Amino acid sequence: MNGGDMMTIPFDLLVTEVRLPGSGLTDLGIKGGKITAIGKLAGAAALTTFQAQGRLLLPPFVEPHVHLDTTLTAGDPIWNESGTLAEGISVWASRKKQLTREDVLARAERTLEMFIGYGVLHLRAMVDIGDPKLTALRAVLELKDKYRERMHMQVIAFPQDGLVACPDNEARLEEALRLGADGVSAVPHLERTREDGVLSLRKAFALAERYGAFIHVFCDETDDEASRYLEVCAALALATGLGSKVTAAHANAAAYYNEPYFQKLLGLVKQSGLSIVACPLINSVMQGRYDASPKGRGITRIQDFHRAGVNVALAHDDIRTPFYPLGTGNPLDAAHMAAHLAHMCGRQDLHDIWGMITHGGAKAMQINGYGFEQGKPKVGDPASFLLFDAADPAELIRTRSAPRYVFHKGRLAAETAPAVTKLLHLAGDKMAIF
Repeated sequence: MNGGDMMTIPFDLLVTEVRLPGSGLTDLGIKGGKITAIGKLAGAAALTTFQAQGRLLLPPFVEPHVHLDTTLTAGDPIWNESGTLAEGISVWASRKKQLTREDVLARAERTLEMFIGYGVLHLRAMVDIGDPKLTALRAVLELKDKYRERMHMQVIAFPQDGLVACPDNEARLEEALRLGADGVSAVPHLERTREDGVLSLRKAFALAERYGAFIHVFCDETDDEASRYLEVCAALALATGLGSKVTAAHANAAAYYNEPYFQKLLGLVKQSGLSIVACPLINSVMQGRYDASPKGRGITRIQDFHRAGVNVALAHDDIRTPFYPLGTGNPLDAAHMAAHLAHMCGRQDLHDIWGMITHGGAKAMQINGYGFEQGKPKVGDPASFLLFDAADPAELIRTRSAPRYVFHKGRLAAETAPAVTKLLHLAGDKMAIF
């Protein structure tokens, strides 16, 4: 094929017979990593044609809160036998003294590969900056650059030991921003006093303002109804004008607030424009550890925030760490758990839950050009999408199946063969295979 012929090819990739939610079959024409045509495109010229065979086309998953420094360290050097946050922090404090660049790169890269296989193409990584050498942060920033053509990654510098309780962390947060971190964090409920917690938030917000960075707070991750830092985050989001660049993760204490206070808080959070990121997997097993029966589960009020118009996203969070020994990297696991804990199993509820692992995460991460408005692609959207063997998104929350194919900017990024089960039945002395 000569250069003139190349100019006549309208598409780099033609994806035929995709099924859009609530619609029939259609084709996608893709050029330069973007969707340039949608409709019946049979016979159109393309460098490559991919037959979707009626598979359901959905937007890529967004993981807005995951720890890439602690990932895959469960049991190394010891297990968190109590399952509490306090023991998890203690175990990690020991493990992070052994961190090397190679160690972090190997574990984090394995985790990123898992995420891509499950259709996560946008990811926000939390990285503890308690190490004076910032070993983990430097390694994760290295991976951010390495994977820039495969996924969109943001890095949040996270002071596990606090900002006031550990004054050196304030300087490390600023150094992290200079090195290329996208945002900063605080853990106000782990500071020594209420006043110190508020001060830690003021310090973190001031840094975010100065550098034009995101702020992603580990907020009220406790069963203590007196932990009320979410109101401080919302007030600071308004006062600083950072608004939608602010995320409050976990927010578990909200499950225990008295109703008059929660309703007041709800209005403030909505007005502030911040996002709530719920972590239903880890919080469903870590919260309630100190309760007498009946034990609470401390999941934040996902349904109430969502219905009030607050942006809610769901995160997988930890994957086999001292804080959570389970986890696969599949965002549908978090969606499945949230549907149960938030009492959101109606048809519209399941649609809304699906939105929390796609558009909700995209809004929390402030992703420009995520696309798929109302869940469907349009011309000009990035050609990043997932193809599933499923009837609709609600079915996927039930089955938690991996996408059959993952496309990133018009290129096939991952493929998962479907599991095949053979049932064996004894018929007389013969084995019958169904």
